[in-house]
Amino acid sequence: MPRQTRRIIVDHDANGKAIVTEDGPAPNVKLRQATGITSTVLWVTDSSPPDISSAEDMSLRDVGVSPPANGNILRIVDFPPVSEMQGVDNAAMLKEMGLSADSHGGAASRSAFMHRTKSIDYAIVLEGEIDMLMDDTEVHLNTGDVLIQKATNHAWVNNSKANCRIAFVLIDAVEPPAWKKSSGGH
Repeated sequence: MPRQTRRIIVDHDANGKAIVTEDGPAPNVKLRQATGITSTVLWVTDSSPPDISSAEDMSLRDVGVSPPANGNILRIVDFPPVSEMQGVDNAAMLKEMGLSADSHGGAASRSAFMHRTKSIDYAIVLEGEIDMLMDDTEVHLNTGDVLIQKATNHAWVNNSKANCRIAFVLIDAVEPPAWKKSSGGH
């Protein structure tokens, strides 16, 4: 059963006074079948600067892993230990994440979890530990660590025995020149 995330939205009433408009479990929770990873979308915008005048629940949009053009996404992702996952298929994973089949740059993947997004990502480890694999290297992150990622090819692999929970903010970005060098584009 996916873990719930409490989400509180604060806005203004008709008189401009700050009020809580929502307080409860975030409604947009997806258990990704290809990996067993749970993704909870907390908010999405599709412009910069964002228009915050709407009362629409922006988290209810059906979005993939990448942010909308000129927008951003805030999500919480729960990564189970890799030992609990059965034969992850990269193509199925990419499709379920809303990414193209070549979104790992066309390079030989060192992990079935490899992918990339045209975004700058802020990853904040809330609990647990995880490894971020890149093309030839990797970095180990623990609770409290913050990673800033600039559209790199990567895979999140939880080699521990416990869940790892990460808060991600992905912000749409200009396609980096390195993508053209690695695969002829996106």
